Amino acid sequence: MNLAFISHHECQNHQMGVHHPETPDRLHAINDRLIASGMEMLVTHYDAPIATFEQLTRVHDPDYVRMIEEAAPKADDEITWIDGDTAMCRGTLQAARRSAGAAILAVDLVMGDKHHAAFCCVRPPGHHAERARSMGFCFFNNVAVGAAHALAMHGLERVAIVDFDVHHGNGTEDIFKGNEQVLFCSSFQHPFYPGTGADCDAPNVVNIPLPERTAGKEFKAAVEDGWLPRIDAFAPQLIMISAGFDGHVEDDMAHFNLREPDYAWITRQLHDLAVKHARERIVSCLEGGYDLSALGRCVSTHVDELIGHA
Repeated sequence: MNLAFISHHECQNHQMGVHHPETPDRLHAINDRLIASGMEMLVTHYDAPIATFEQLTRVHDPDYVRMIEEAAPKADDEITWIDGDTAMCRGTLQAARRSAGAAILAVDLVMGDKHHAAFCCVRPPGHHAERARSMGFCFFNNVAVGAAHALAMHGLERVAIVDFDVHHGNGTEDIFKGNEQVLFCSSFQHPFYPGTGADCDAPNVVNIPLPERTAGKEFKAAVEDGWLPRIDAFAPQLIMISAGFDGHVEDDMAHFNLREPDYAWITRQLHDLAVKHARERIVSCLEGGYDLSALGRCVSTHVDELIGHA
């Protein structure tokens, strides 16, 4: 089976200003690279549905969801700032609903054995969105919405969420800390935005704070020591990924020195664990990555490893 590639043209309608780094060009760069690399022929495209209020409120406070809905601008030239770096335009609410809906569809596709793996090529990203707070370019926590859907609608008992974005997945931690059905693993530059993750003692959370200039060798050693044994022991029935590529050496939004082979390596490790424990079921959701060339190359590499080469 090939890979499910889930996106929607409305994800490109979300705009936060001309100079904002989280831009629609990110999706164009990914699609262009998939075509240039030949990966386009190895995926099946799906349109992301709209996440419902019920689906969103499995992980978000209902009043928070209503607040985001009510804050959505009605005029084409209107921008509403939700916090210092997260803004809404007229197209944002629909894009955010599609991004969360993509994770739901991805879970349904892999749990229905239509595909063994799925990649959600969507924006806005989600992993900074807490239960009742938007931040870090995020409104709804896409990967959390997908994981909650897997637990509620597919009867799963164990879902692992792995976040290798250079920024800590504080939103996902906020939503699932203490939930024994979810193992959350996050690696991130520390100290760095959003300044969280280094002191969490929840038993279902495995955080790996790493210093700036961390390169592949150090990253791999930390993952092998911290994540892989815990995921293996947890024996997840589904692995979900918050796939952020802003730790790439060419991405100036942070200060890691990772490269494409490092993202290939971690994806391969997670794919192998999915084969072992989860009938190869794995869902990945795009998070960060702001250098367009590096982002396109990293996603192409990531998708290639998700497909698998057994």
